[in-house]
Amino acid sequence: MSDDWGSYRSNLDDEGEKDEKGDADAGRDEPGGWSEDKPGTGHTHWADDESEEPGEESESGWPTSGSTWQRPGYGETSGQWSPSDEPRYGNYGYTSREDLFPDDAEEDRYAARHSRDPLARLFPGLPRSVRVTLDWILTIVGAILIVLALKQWVVNPYRIPSSSMEPNLNCAKGRANPGCLGDSSDRVLACRICLDFGRNPSRGDIVVFNTPSEAALKCGEGGTFVKRVIGLPGDTVHEDNHGFIWIKSPGAKKFVKLKESYISASDRLADSQHFGVTKHVPEGSYFMMGDNRSQSCDSRTWGSVRRNKLIGIVFFVYWPPDRISFR
Repeated sequence: MSDDWGSYRSNLDDEGEKDEKGDADAGRDEPGGWSEDKPGTGHTHWADDESEEPGEESESGWPTSGSTWQRPGYGETSGQWSPSDEPRYGNYGYTSREDLFPDDAEEDRYAARHSRDPLARLFPGLPRSVRVTLDWILTIVGAILIVLALKQWVVNPYRIPSSSMEPNLNCAKGRANPGCLGDSSDRVLACRICLDFGRNPSRGDIVVFNTPSEAALKCGEGGTFVKRVIGLPGDTVHEDNHGFIWIKSPGAKKFVKLKESYISASDRLADSQHFGVTKHVPEGSYFMMGDNRSQSCDSRTWGSVRRNKLIGIVFFVYWPPDRISFR
């Protein structure tokens, strides 16, 4: 049995060695043991730029250090590929940035048209520094116009200069104002728009108004006063011998005593020069009196104030801090 296996193996080895020898010898005729790919066969081949012609190899069969890779189908005649033969980005249908934005000025105009800045949209050609300066100027001018509009038609601040409304509205005490009780004058806000929209002042409101011409003649000064509304149009106002005010409204048969919690008993008695005085308030006019009756030159002296002379109704004291309150 061993002889048979040896015979069989001998035959098998002879055939295998013969096949392997034939395959090995097939490549020994070529340099380096590698077959040469012929140009134009569709196979990749190498060429040495310095020592060999394109398509040739070194003796070992591997490309040398000076070789370049050649791709079939590129180049003019030899099939040699270079990076310039690769398709460019623009060949795919895209537009380059240089073509889209040819210069910086065009880019600035494009950004200005899509900006949230209204000046940039209105004037896209203006430099940014000019737009910033113009924006500051318009902002400052706009703020001033808003303040002036508020003072003219909405709310206006005033300072209390005299003691005629003490102790409810203080002025700064000093030699020139012996009746003042405050360390500084009260600053108040008067609602102008309240009167502009047709609201008439009510009895007891504190009002800022322009005095009639008689005030400057009889009181030594005129201009803008702050007083309390006592009599309404058509009323008859009477001050008794104890300093109390009595009101008879139009169509009423008798006088009604006015409740004035803002007047102290001592202040009532101090105003004895107007005891027993009776005044009629014309239509379209208002009768004004100060809370500090003995120190107030008011309608008892120079008459009523017409509606068109009223400026605003005082509603808030904003200075000094310890006096902040609504009126």
